[in-house]
Formats: sequence, C-alpha cells, structure tokens
Amino acid sequence: MTTTVAVLVGSLRADSVNRRVAERLRDTAPEGVELRIVEGLDLLPFYNEDVDAPGRTPEAAVHLREQVAAADRVLAVTPEYNGTMPAVLNNALDWLSRPYGAGAVVGKPFGVVGVTPTPYGGKWSHADAARSAGIAGATVVEDVTVSQSSIDVDVLADEQVQQRLSDALRTLVAAEPQTAAA
Repeated sequence: MTTTVAVLVGSLRADSVNRRVAERLRDTAPEGVELRIVEGLDLLPFYNEDVDAPGRTPEAAVHLREQVAAADRVLAVTPEYNGTMPAVLNNALDWLSRPYGAGAVVGKPFGVVGVTPTPYGGKWSHADAARSAGIAGATVVEDVTVSQSSIDVDVLADEQVQQRLSDALRTLVAAEPQTAAA
C-alpha cells in the first residue's frame, strides 16, 4: 500500500529553495510513500464565499481540493514572509477549510517544514500554518515541524539537514489520521 502526501509549496518562485526541498523529498521518499506537489496555487483567487458555491467554485480551487482529498497526508513546505506564512499558502488553507467541518484537510495528518534565510528558519510561518491547518480540521503533527535557517548552511547539500527533513516526512507518514468532530 502506498501512502500519498499532498505537498503545498508556499513559494511561487520557480527556483525557490523550498520548492527544491519539496522536490528532493519527493525524489528521495521512502518506499511506499509518494509525494505529489500540488501545482496551481498561483491560480487560486483569494477565498471568497460568494464564488465558492456549487457550479461556481473556481477550477483551481476544485483541483486543489481534489488533490488534497485524494492524499493520505499533507505537508506544507514554506518560507516565511515578514514573520508569517506566505499569502499563497494561507489562501490555499482557506480554500481547503471549506466547506466548514468537511474540508479536504479534515482529519488528515499535517506537517510543515521549510527554509528561510533568517536566524529563526521560518518558525513563525510554520506555527501559523500549523495553527491554520488545525483550525481547518487537520491533525497537526508537531514532531514534523522543521524550521531551518539557510544563513550558514547549504540546506540542499547538508546531510544533517536532509536527515532532519527525511525524518520529519517519516514521522508524518507514521501519524494516524483522526476522525475530526465538526
């Protein structure tokens, strides 16, 4: 049996280090684990309940929800912008939180990792993403969080950093889904 992990990348830059971290995790995933990077977050309009109605929900939002609903786990790989999570990730979580109590993340184990060129490694962004996902109904797996500074280390080449990220993925995969009360 394969465990699928939907990956939400919080940076839109093509050469983003966080995208490269997500791709590395995908390419080195343990046997029986498949990471699927959810594309198209840049196409999502800002969440608006007026357009989130049957037959009117934007196609990008439908695609996002389908991708996450089909996954067993969700992993956000994100930098930190001005002390919080990037708007693209916040918006994706807003779309995933609806319909209330039955969004695509409800009950799914959720983790967050990421890299920033700051001394704190994105810890505020990661805390915000975990809080938002938890409110949306995901089962936040605290032991997954990796907030890595890239100031003095090449995160893509450093074996210790790569091991921490791989361990975080294994922890997320091992987490049990929860039946969430709406």
